[in-house]
Formats: sequence, C-alpha cells, structure tokens
Amino acid sequence: MSWIGPYRKFGLLGMNRRNACYTLARNPRRLYPLVDDKLKTKQVLEQNQLPHPELYFSIVHNFELKFLREIKFLKEFVIKPARGAEGRGIVVIVDKHENKWKKSSGELLSIEDIEYHVSNILAGLFSLGGIDDQAFLEYRVRSHVIFRSVAYRGVPDIRVILFRGVPTMCMLRLPTMESDGKANLHQGAVGAGVDMLAGTTLGGVHHNRLIDRHPDTQVPIAGIKIPFWNDILETAARAFEVFQLGYIGIDFVIDHILGPLILELNARPGLNIQLANHEGLLPRLRAIESLGPGVEQMNFEKRLALGREILHNLKEGRS
Repeated sequence: MSWIGPYRKFGLLGMNRRNACYTLARNPRRLYPLVDDKLKTKQVLEQNQLPHPELYFSIVHNFELKFLREIKFLKEFVIKPARGAEGRGIVVIVDKHENKWKKSSGELLSIEDIEYHVSNILAGLFSLGGIDDQAFLEYRVRSHVIFRSVAYRGVPDIRVILFRGVPTMCMLRLPTMESDGKANLHQGAVGAGVDMLAGTTLGGVHHNRLIDRHPDTQVPIAGIKIPFWNDILETAARAFEVFQLGYIGIDFVIDHILGPLILELNARPGLNIQLANHEGLLPRLRAIESLGPGVEQMNFEKRLALGREILHNLKEGRS
C-alpha cells in the first residue's frame, strides 16, 4: 500500500476517521434534525436573526399542490426538498415566459411540470433514505458580479468547515454546465480552495482532478478575492453558538443586493475540500483540539482570533 505514506504526509482526513473522531464524537444526534431538515434550519436561522434566503412557502401534503398555482405571480424562485441530499431535487427558476418558467439551464417548465416535480419531492425521491419529504420555495439568489466569469449559469457558494466553533477550512464551489448551474461537486461543480487568511482562491478540483481554469469559461480559478470575507467567517462562528454542532459545514452564498446568506448546514461535510486546498484537514483539526477545554464557550471574536493564529502558525511552519 505505497499510497498510504503520501496521504499521511499531507494530513488528509479520511471518511472513517471523520465519522468516528469528528461527526460522531462532536455532533450529538439530537441536534441533527436542525440541519438535516432545511425547513427547520430556516426556522432556526430566522429566530436567531442569521441571514438566509427568504422562505416563500412550503408544501407538506399532496392536497397542498394546488397552492403552486400561486407561483403565477413569481418570475424567479428556487424549489427545494427539505431533506434533500447532494443537491438533488433543487430546481432554480430564473424567469417566466408567458405561462412557462425558465430554469437556469434554459429549459422551460409548465405548471404541470412543476407540480409533478414537487409531488416527487413529497414522495421522498430526493430525500435521505427515501423517506416522505416536504418541499419549499425560496428567494432566488443572484450572484455577486465578481463570480460571473467563473460560474456557469448559477450561483457559487462558499463552504466553511467549523471545528469546535473555529473556522478551519474553506472552499468556493463553482457551477458548471455539467452541474446544471448548481454548486454541487457530486453533480460536476468545481471546488476552489481558499486561503483563509487572505480570503482569496487557490487552484481548483473537478471530479477529483486538479485544474487551474474553469472547464466552461476557461478563466483562471486562483486569485479571486471573495467579497465580505470577514463577514462570512464571523457569521459562521456566530452560527455555531446557535446550532452547537462541533464539526460542521456551513454553506454561504453572496447575493448581489443582500450580501452573504447562509444557504444550509451539513453535519457530515464532504472531504473533497482537502483536494481543493491541496492540504489535509488533520493538522488544523489537531491544532484546534490541542487548545483544550473551553473553546466552545468563548465568544465568536475569540474563536476567530484563535483560528487566524493557528492558520498563521501552520503556514509559517510550512514555509
């Protein structure tokens, strides 16, 4: 097994260790519903005045499908399953032409198409474990202008990994033609690592292959200065105080009017963020672990300062 040495050298966190030492050890099961159900997540964000896309309405039962007729007043919106996984079941509507709605891909949908899709959501077609689900419609985010050249017909998002409430590693996820305008790596989006001290992007990864340019626009991925960077890290650290999950991913989008918004949270964040950053998570996780007890009780300013200090020390140690 000659590949083990290099993986250990770069401190890559594997799935078994992530599950045993971080998600299971740090995330109480009773708190999972707060992030596994996107409607519950929205309620918590609203109650705690944390920024998020506005909820228009939800559909719980099939007899409520008739309420979808009310979307005739909406030109743009997003349809989501409450318990969806890996971006499945999400439909982004960007415009309306007469009696049909246009997806970000350009495809036109009738009201019957939308009703059929929502009925599939309710039946659990896109949910974790295939259980019955709920659907909801929310505000469609319009991306910040800085991302236009590196995002194909969609809105990029920023994944922030927090450990013990300390921002630990970040990634910018860029939509592609393959991902149908969605910022989901499983569907073909690009992941770009982020220098957390500077708030600028590094190289990218696409289907586990390192790349330098966006596959559709051919624009370089590295060197993008992410707007509102300090606000994003501060909001992430504040969100930990609300959700109290010790190892979590928080996904942000940057609306061109509203600024940073929390899109969703994930109690089992994926591991490709390490490939995007060309660096393993373990050195950062171990450094935060070594801080001892009491980190979780600190206010978000202190946890942010600790995170910056750790990142600076690790960077100096590599140089």
